[in-house]
Amino acid sequence: MPHVVTQSCCADASCVVACPVNAIHPGPLEDGFALAEQVYIDPQTCVDCGACVTACPVGAIKAHTRLAPAELPFVDINADFFAGVDRSDRPVLAPLRRRERPAADSLRVAVVGAGPAGLYVADELLHFPGVTVTVLDRLDVPHGLARFGVAPDHAHTRRIRSLFETIEKQQGFTYELGVEVGKDVSHEQLAAAYDAVVYTVGASADRAMGIPGEELPGSISATSVVGWYNGHPDHADVAPDLTGERVVIVGNGNVALDVARILTADPSSLEGTEIAPAALEALRSSSVREVVVLGRRGPAEAAFTLPELVGLAGLTEVDVVVHDGETVLAGLPASPKVDLLREIAARPAATGERRRIVLRFLSAPVAVTGTTRATGLEVAHTVLVADQAGPVRAELTDQRETIEASMVLRSVGYRGRPVPGLPFDEKTGTVPNEKGRVEPGVYVAGWIKRGPTGFLGTNKTCAEETVDSLLADVASARIAPGSDKMAAR
Repeated sequence: MPHVVTQSCCADASCVVACPVNAIHPGPLEDGFALAEQVYIDPQTCVDCGACVTACPVGAIKAHTRLAPAELPFVDINADFFAGVDRSDRPVLAPLRRRERPAADSLRVAVVGAGPAGLYVADELLHFPGVTVTVLDRLDVPHGLARFGVAPDHAHTRRIRSLFETIEKQQGFTYELGVEVGKDVSHEQLAAAYDAVVYTVGASADRAMGIPGEELPGSISATSVVGWYNGHPDHADVAPDLTGERVVIVGNGNVALDVARILTADPSSLEGTEIAPAALEALRSSSVREVVVLGRRGPAEAAFTLPELVGLAGLTEVDVVVHDGETVLAGLPASPKVDLLREIAARPAATGERRRIVLRFLSAPVAVTGTTRATGLEVAHTVLVADQAGPVRAELTDQRETIEASMVLRSVGYRGRPVPGLPFDEKTGTVPNEKGRVEPGVYVAGWIKRGPTGFLGTNKTCAEETVDSLLADVASARIAPGSDKMAAR
């Protein structure tokens, strides 16, 4: 039996290159890699050598004999990815990208943003002699969402920071932390001081629900709660209301599941993690017994990934429930996600005082209720309507109800903020670019380039594309590296 990729996969794809028999897919040069929830090991090709285990930066690959009970579904998940695949024309080794070195003796690049996208850009550039990279960030600590966005109980996923620490040790790498572009230094100053500037500032603004009562105290973003329990300095004073028994989260992506899991976890299980001490103390006295995770569309369209659902289904100290499961799952075609939701829905009804997470579908937020603070959420039942121009959409019906809750969290997406000195598309929340190029000498990567899509490892291929554009501009002399650049700082 082969090795298996499990829940904590970051899709960095280091394992793809390490595999001696090209058994891990999709690789960075394959269609679908950018949107893949994880990579998968082909059980027919794998020779169980374990090279991928050493290459994996987050400990996501295990021999089948070492899987915990909650990880056993990943055996089938990996195998199902290759069902019906023709292996006859597959190359023996994974194809590697080849890139010519820049036609310059030296190249100074500033990268604005010290999260995964920025560090992958730095890594791609530092492959070449003579290149120096300075990574700037407004915070005093690096690693962005890898530090402040990954749930504290996902210790394996947090290990990707060890990869970033390796990048930081490369010759030519330096940090300037606690420096905010537009406040401490201008874009014009950076452009004058460096041969190229790459912005990897992410998408830090939360999308609003756009419903009455959203501004009430007790109605806040799930992102702020994530920042609070991860010790992000911008969210240290969030103080979520944990005095009630029920919390509603609007949106059912991975962030929503993370927050639901942390709010219902036994605080003792979080001891020894990187959770903020103040958050852990608050969770010890929390009265929250139930978190409702709300999705306006159906189970098949749920935004959470299959690996995240597998992790949720494997919880042993918390009950996971599908609200009105028999009805919302009726008639849906089989799929790994739907099948697992059916298994969850078929579990015996919970009894006793255990905390629980309720997955509720076909429900859209209409208004946050309350006068001086949030007391609940009015929702409308929805029906799915096929749209020839895209995926199915949810239409509101006249059937309404109010879910009482002491706190309402929105987790309905992110958008980028304007970057001082750069053009900005208000509709997409991104900086307009062509394969990462804003103009010769100015580039973007990560969410500010492509919008809030993909996973940690998606930033690697995104960074590669941007660096390709940068190097092409060096090769065509649209960037002219100069030794006097640093004098402009």
